[in-house]
Amino acid sequence: MSLVGKKFPNVTVDAMSEMGDDLRINIFEEATASQQKVLLFWYPKDFTFVCPTELHAFQEALPEFEKRNTKVIGASCDTNEVHFAWLNVSKDNGGIEGVTYPLLADTHRQLANILGIVDQDFEYNEEGEEVFTGSNVTYRATYLIDETGKIFHESVNDMPLGRNVKEYIRLIDAYTHVQKHGEVCPANWEEGKDAMKADRTSTAEYLAKN
Repeated sequence: MSLVGKKFPNVTVDAMSEMGDDLRINIFEEATASQQKVLLFWYPKDFTFVCPTELHAFQEALPEFEKRNTKVIGASCDTNEVHFAWLNVSKDNGGIEGVTYPLLADTHRQLANILGIVDQDFEYNEEGEEVFTGSNVTYRATYLIDETGKIFHESVNDMPLGRNVKEYIRLIDAYTHVQKHGEVCPANWEEGKDAMKADRTSTAEYLAKN
């Protein structure tokens, strides 16, 4: 079930800072209290394969998000201790040393289950007993949350598929344009390109030029 257009769950979760500090982070409050956008991205597991490429990609793009008043937060179901261990492994050894944004440690899967992004299912054996199946880790889910705590974008990738970080920058630019100008953004819109008014005449004019 999509959560776009709804408020992000008001749930506080353990987290780890780059310096090894134990934190408690509430994504909804991060957005509303500081009046900034939040990009929250979930990845399946620390010390894996596609995951470090994504964490480093978000780190490299961090100045672009900061320019857009957007806070980046990573998340998985690993513990704070495992996060900190991975933060202390160098990049050329598959680690995430150098990542400076916080990482949620949703070890009880409270928030992940509310969002519905955990790979888990249940079957019944011949005795009628419930048997758990699935990896019990999260898919590559991404949420963009505005200054009111509303989710304006969500996407979920299967585990082998890494994300395109530039697309989230484009989406933030588009949403910010909508907020500032009250226009809507057509397909493939990028900062500096024409947008449209939400009416038939404007759409026709846009299509005639494009």
